[in-house]
Amino acid sequence: MGRQTDHVLIIPFPAQGHVTPLLKFAYRICDDHGMKVTFVNSDFIHAKLLAALPPEEAEARSRVRVRRASIPDGLGPGNDRRDIFKLTESFQRVMPVHLKNLIENVNSSNDEDELITTVIADIKLGWWAIEVAEKTGIQAVPFCPFGPENLALALHIQKLIEARILNGTDNDSTASAGSPLSNELICVPKGIPMLSTNRLPWRVPSDLKVQEQAFRFYLSLIPYTDISGWLLCNCVYDLDSSVCELIPNILPIGPLLPSNQLGRHSGKLWPEYLTCIRWLDQQPAGSVIYVAFGSIAVLTQPIQ
Repeated sequence: MGRQTDHVLIIPFPAQGHVTPLLKFAYRICDDHGMKVTFVNSDFIHAKLLAALPPEEAEARSRVRVRRASIPDGLGPGNDRRDIFKLTESFQRVMPVHLKNLIENVNSSNDEDELITTVIADIKLGWWAIEVAEKTGIQAVPFCPFGPENLALALHIQKLIEARILNGTDNDSTASAGSPLSNELICVPKGIPMLSTNRLPWRVPSDLKVQEQAFRFYLSLIPYTDISGWLLCNCVYDLDSSVCELIPNILPIGPLLPSNQLGRHSGKLWPEYLTCIRWLDQQPAGSVIYVAFGSIAVLTQPIQ
């Protein structure tokens, strides 16, 4: 009997801003296209998602077609997962074998409808998730949770290095990787405003170790723009058309925003903070500016 339904495995980077859009996408392809979806988090994130579910959604969870699964990230309960270096090193070392085992266990079924046909992997995880899928003979599709401007800027890095505007990673300069060699305005690809070399997104002059890791991440984005298949991106073509045209394989699928409908868990890692909501309701319209630092940000001083 032939296959009736595609089965997609989706794996996000273990952080709020990555889980939320991919979970929204999981429900979209499940509800609108009838696909089966297995959504894979780290054990730690999986537990936080379940703990944050309100009772009515916890009950409805058993009735949705998006299946939840989890694999270890290699860190113990007491480890600080806001330490991005420790977290990244650990899951890159531990998670590939667990993801491979999960795929092989599912695909050992005699039911063709259960076989995983596609893996969608957050590019922030690194290339390992794509490699695991390819080694198991499954189509791999990368997902970019942020706008295409970052991808376009990554494609421009080599030109900045060759022009001696930016320090690379393999020269004898005393400057750290990603550091500007001059303070000037640079013209990057169309669709992106001119940037000061001191305002490049990976610049962290107060912590050069973090800066180098951020710079290497931008370098790691380049291969994704040159793969033969699609690169899914959480963006809107009408808003980013000029930048999207610089990346031939990009497929805009945004905006992927959380939903509050029953049974469509929005991917929140913490229960809703109702005291904050009540305070917001008391403020005049348009008087509050919302700034998101991310779920793994560490603030060095209190904010008033």
